[in-house]
Order: sequence, then C-alpha cells, then structure tokens
Amino acid sequence: MGVSKLDILYRRLLLTKLFIQGWGRPEDLKRIFEFRKIIGNREKCQNLVPRDYPVHINKVEEQSDCKILDGHFISPLAHYVPDIMPSESITARFQFIVPKRWNSKYKPVCIHLAGTGDHYFWRRRTLMARPMIKEACMASLLLENPYYGYRKPKDQLRSCLKNVSDLFVMGGALVLESATLLHWLEKEGYGPLGMTGISMGGHVSFSV
Repeated sequence: MGVSKLDILYRRLLLTKLFIQGWGRPEDLKRIFEFRKIIGNREKCQNLVPRDYPVHINKVEEQSDCKILDGHFISPLAHYVPDIMPSESITARFQFIVPKRWNSKYKPVCIHLAGTGDHYFWRRRTLMARPMIKEACMASLLLENPYYGYRKPKDQLRSCLKNVSDLFVMGGALVLESATLLHWLEKEGYGPLGMTGISMGGHVSFSV
C-alpha cells in the first residue's frame, strides 16, 4: 500500500529538520569523542563526579499528595570539556517529587530521564511521578535534558538540535548529571535508587 498524500503533507507540517548545521565543529567532535572513551567505562565514570558535588534546592512546594522540590547544579561536563555546551545548557535543572509520608523505613527514588522532545517536567510529573507516589509510595526525580526546556539555546527551534555533535554532548552531559544526582540522593539518605527513561532517556539511563 502506498503512502497517501495526506500522510506526506502531515509529516511535512509536523517534522522539522534536524542537524541543519551539519556535524558541528571538528574540534568539538574530537573532544567529545575522546571524552566518551572515559565515560564509556562505568567504574571510571562513577568516580568522575565527587560524592559531595554541590547540588542546590531553589524552591519547595507543598501539594496535597506530595512535595515538589526544584533544584539545580552545574553540569560536570562543563568542567571536563569546557566550552562544549551552550551557555543556556550549563546549569542542570531538576524536579524532585516526594511523597508526604513514607510507608516503610526505605525511601525509594527513581530518576526519570526525558525522551526525545520532552521539554520541562509536566509530562513525566503527570504520567509517571504522581502515579508512582500513589501506587508505590516512590519518589521521582526528573532531570531536564540539555538543549530542552529551560536549557534550550535561544536560537534553537523546538527540539531540533542544530549539529550532530549536540546529540553527543547531550548524552555525555546526562550521564554525568545522572551520576551527580545518584550521589546526592544517596548522601541525603534516599534509597533504594533506580533509573528509567523512555526512548532516548531509556538509552541514557542504561549507560549510567
């Protein structure tokens, strides 16, 4: 069966081109590929981020079924590969959704990484975090991707990364940022800890 003209028109209206500026600067690609060799080793990667790496809570909001904490920290990738990230993406932002009461001595938390095109936090908060509190009394930590939401460069259109190198930068940053949050949660007395994600988020969570 052939593709209908309506399908073709819909795809043209819906989709925007990715990587419109090509691969990115050769020197950026070289630096991020060299760093990928390091973070590809899980044992080495865990030691790249100090266990006392500074994480800051900006706001705590009490709601009927939970507490929502907004926080931030500087992406460790900005220290290891300077000037590789756009200025808007350097500050990692997250939401921590915590039950008002725990039903056991444990305080389980799952870090949810965003899928492609998932900007800000509302989708994961509504579809994943709140049901997990209701059904399992489990907290959720939602990390925002570099290049998305509050971390999106001003000249980027929606989710459309301009360079192929941006995709590698996003992945490397998320691995180190996830390690930062795992250390922080452990230090704050939470556990057991887990990670999950949909689409691209699932791939990155498997790499941490």
